[in-house]
Amino acid sequence: MKIGDLASKAGVDAETIRFYEKAGIIPEPHRSSNGYRKYGPTHLDRLVFVRNCRSLDMSLDEIRILLHFKDVPTENCAEVNQMIDEHILHVRERLAQLQELSKQLMDLRNLCHETNEAANCQILQKLGEQVNLPKASARKHLQSVHTKR
Repeated sequence: MKIGDLASKAGVDAETIRFYEKAGIIPEPHRSSNGYRKYGPTHLDRLVFVRNCRSLDMSLDEIRILLHFKDVPTENCAEVNQMIDEHILHVRERLAQLQELSKQLMDLRNLCHETNEAANCQILQKLGEQVNLPKASARKHLQSVHTKR
């Protein structure tokens, strides 16, 4: 099948497929005599697996580990269990960080109950002060979560 057919069946776009090829997540497809990529059921199965992992917010490194075990089914899966346990902890940490961020945003929003001229906006004034906003490391972590998708 061609890349458009694969993309449609897997529920991803063609650019994502190319990205996963370059990243070594899915194998390079065979090429037809006219240079078109030709994908098979193995590519579809792998893409569905990867898409499901990504929907659980797993990183490419985590997905590579899972794919290794999928490719070598005789290995003991203790490392898979450990990785999922670590991912659960990671998600719980992010939830706590997001809850703190939400509280800080609500505190900021509660500074203003009516609209004023921007020169009198308490939110803008507070943002210009030295305040206890989320730590840089928490913000960087949250940004990395968005960029790794």
